[in-house]
Amino acid sequence: MYHIHHYINGKTVEGQSGRFGDIYNPTIGEVQGKVALASKAEVEAAIATAQKMFPEWSATSVVARGRIIQNFLGLLYKHIDELAELLSREHGKVITDAKGSIQRGIEVVEFACGIPHLLKGEFSDNVSAGIDIYSMRKPLGVCAGITPFNFPGMIPLWMAPMAIACGNTFVLKPSEKDPSCPMRIAELFKEAGLPDGVLNVVNGDKEAVDTILTDPRIKAVSFVGSTAIAKYVYATATANGKRCQAMGGAKNHMIILPDADLNLVADALVGAAYGSAGERCMAISVGVTTDDKVADKLLTMLKPRVEALKVGPSLDPASEMGPLVTREHWTKVKGYIDLAVQEGAELVVDGRGLKLQGYENGFFMGGSLFDKVSPAHRSYKEEIFGPTLQIVRAKGIDEAFELPTVHEYGNGTSIFTQNGHAARTYADRVQVGMVGINIPIPVPLAFHTFGGWKNSAFGDHNTMGMQAVQFYTKIKTVTARWPTVRSGAEFVMPTLK
Repeated sequence: MYHIHHYINGKTVEGQSGRFGDIYNPTIGEVQGKVALASKAEVEAAIATAQKMFPEWSATSVVARGRIIQNFLGLLYKHIDELAELLSREHGKVITDAKGSIQRGIEVVEFACGIPHLLKGEFSDNVSAGIDIYSMRKPLGVCAGITPFNFPGMIPLWMAPMAIACGNTFVLKPSEKDPSCPMRIAELFKEAGLPDGVLNVVNGDKEAVDTILTDPRIKAVSFVGSTAIAKYVYATATANGKRCQAMGGAKNHMIILPDADLNLVADALVGAAYGSAGERCMAISVGVTTDDKVADKLLTMLKPRVEALKVGPSLDPASEMGPLVTREHWTKVKGYIDLAVQEGAELVVDGRGLKLQGYENGFFMGGSLFDKVSPAHRSYKEEIFGPTLQIVRAKGIDEAFELPTVHEYGNGTSIFTQNGHAARTYADRVQVGMVGINIPIPVPLAFHTFGGWKNSAFGDHNTMGMQAVQFYTKIKTVTARWPTVRSGAEFVMPTLK
């Protein structure tokens, strides 16, 4: 039994609230550790430390900040296997997927290494009789990140390095379900040369979140989680004068046109729907066909693939899908499967009864596959966040194209086809933030932006790419003249000459 506390001012600080949460090993279904849940005072101490360090860190040259990010990058590569194992043990994500998620976080750190270039402003020379105008990007102050259980390594790496590279200090509140990986990331940042107090980690629950959202010293909050909480975070943060980006839930559709390669489609659907046990905001959870014959053939190809999924212990390299994160989440996902059956969907593969020999208490669930799902079903409208795939049989291409647009979520979508015109039309018109063409999970690389539309995201800024730089900085514009001879006071508004 191990204990996870907080990381403040460059060292581990024991929790003083007297409250602890359980950290489970999802593979065996047993408590393996305890995590301290911070009180309001403990979160305020972390914020105070970050605020105290802000003047010094923001005054550090951008080149020096970039070199620390480069050192951090090297340490992440050195310790990627360690980080992946910490993640896999607490989350249940299979070790290969865990390592892949850390790699996607590392790619954002690679992008942040270019911060001297990314922070360059604009310059207009001699706009009027010896007057120049230039802009500068300045850090905001203390920023905070509230990260989810499903990507305890990747999402903190999407947030903290970019904020810190831009000259901000940072308070991270990771998920209390799997806190070890983000704590280790903070230690590696210190080893890279980051001054104490620039990055602080407080573990906790709603009390910690509400303190972050209301404390006036926090200038910006980045959040990833469910839509209901994303709405709450955005409303509370902005009401307290903070800049906020809040990423919520999803219901991602794959449109399958009759000319698509169905072998490619079947493999893509299985990987995108059941990878990470469906606990991804970019998982493809709905497949949409436009022709019944195509749907019938696709189901005959999907059924054996889903039944053959290698569900096993998270640390077994042969496992394709591990357990769900908690017993409570397992129960929630099962409830959605029960609901879909009650609503009249056809359950082609039922994953509810899966038991692994030797791991009977683990939070395992097999893949479930549904056919003839209706857009009127609540199980279609809501995010399940588990190993399920629903097939919707649209009556033609127009109806298929419309489904993702009218759905309340708008995170990601994909289309599989050999018709370039159809793919281009769909990508142009669909009201969704990220689109894949013959790519099942359209998560862009780090130098492009990541973000959904509608009830999948709240705020004016996405994450990753230049949008991250814009979120973590504010513009200052300077208009300058250096006269050689004093010519007396001017009492009129300056105009172009």
